[in-house]
Amino acid sequence: MLKLGLTGGIGSGKTTVAKIFELLGVPVYYADDAAKRLMQEDHNLRNQLIAAFGETIFKNHILDRKKLAELVFDDENKLQVLNTIVHPATIADANSWVQKQQTPYIIKEAALIFESNAYKHLDAVIGVSAPYTLRLQRTMARDNTTAELVMARMKKQMNEKEKMKRCQYLVYNDEVQMLIPQVLQLHESFLMLAKDKG
Repeated sequence: MLKLGLTGGIGSGKTTVAKIFELLGVPVYYADDAAKRLMQEDHNLRNQLIAAFGETIFKNHILDRKKLAELVFDDENKLQVLNTIVHPATIADANSWVQKQQTPYIIKEAALIFESNAYKHLDAVIGVSAPYTLRLQRTMARDNTTAELVMARMKKQMNEKEKMKRCQYLVYNDEVQMLIPQVLQLHESFLMLAKDKG
């Protein structure tokens, strides 16, 4: 089975691309959603989070994600601690999910595929690329937020050009090139690769 990553900067449309692959019958593991679920449900992970950030990050046993985000956003050390706790748990969860799949290939969708070292568990990575201004507009509209807040979040992510350079495949979500034909072409390539690998 071929294991592929899917990544892109904030507002690039990687989730849209992931949904197209799902429509083609490809199982997709959404790492960011899994991390949120694990922080809520995994007792070991919860205990580590409480030890690192205090009990106030949970309200009535429910993780206050906004409070946690505020704690780590402007503090590199705290963000590093959070990532050190959450990334290994998410990678382990993804690996056990992969074992249950029966398809020629699977996709792991993650914003921090390189930062978390998740790419080391994959055969290749697909990057979703979109122009900066388009990413900014999409995120502002999606999150109902300001340009300043989106730009601050973008600055926290790996440089877009660097990220795309590290990907083996690219999908251009620039509202000029059509998205579905690009994904269909990759799908055919991956089926062939998976056949050769098998």
